[in-house]
Amino acid sequence: MSGKMSWVYGLHAVQALLEHEPERVLELQALNTREDARLNPIVQMARQHGLTVAFRDRDQLDQLAEGGRHQGVCARVKERQPGDDNDLAALLDDLREPPFLLVLDAVTDPHNLGACLRTAEAAGVHAVIAPRDKAAGLTPVARKVACGAAELIPFIQVTNLARTLKQLKDAGVWVVGTSLGEGAKPFYDIDLKGPLAVVMGAEGSGLRRLTAEHCDHLAYIPMAGRIESLNVSVATGVALFEAVRQRKG
Repeated sequence: MSGKMSWVYGLHAVQALLEHEPERVLELQALNTREDARLNPIVQMARQHGLTVAFRDRDQLDQLAEGGRHQGVCARVKERQPGDDNDLAALLDDLREPPFLLVLDAVTDPHNLGACLRTAEAAGVHAVIAPRDKAAGLTPVARKVACGAAELIPFIQVTNLARTLKQLKDAGVWVVGTSLGEGAKPFYDIDLKGPLAVVMGAEGSGLRRLTAEHCDHLAYIPMAGRIESLNVSVATGVALFEAVRQRKG
């Protein structure tokens, strides 16, 4: 765990931290308002963990969240640092449900990384996996765009993505990569209900050849308009929530 601190804001993000990793929360800043049915349980939970709770005006919370939608609550936390290959193995061993993973193949824009982390956390993904080299990491920009998700969802940086995909397949995880290449099927026609890793390609270039070769299926998102592809963070949302739809159903 790093000694660096950051602010996480929003009712869902702060509540999730207090429920699952309260040791990372250092203090709570809440909106100085009258009774709030959504905010009060979070304040009480923080106090139960012995945390200091300070009440602030909305303008002060706006400054802490740097313009983000804080919903009346901000928490100062110890920043979550990226995991590695060993952390991924431990995470898979600890899961008591089919793995649901997002793999980013050399996404280099920290804005896109942050947006993908936010979407993955919202979809209930267990971890986001990316190569350690030639890819965006958890920069301040990525953390800000993630709106707290970078402090909630495990972000795993691996040394060899192709080897990691092979290990996932050996562990029974179905690997589905997004591609416009020959042989790709419509994403909606693929069974996404079991152990799953959704692999998204880099901005512009898409999946690297070796990454595509380690996928069980290649799939594309059908488009009604003339544009053939979406921004990687938007495509990630479409793909993950199609998986969520199937897994809920």
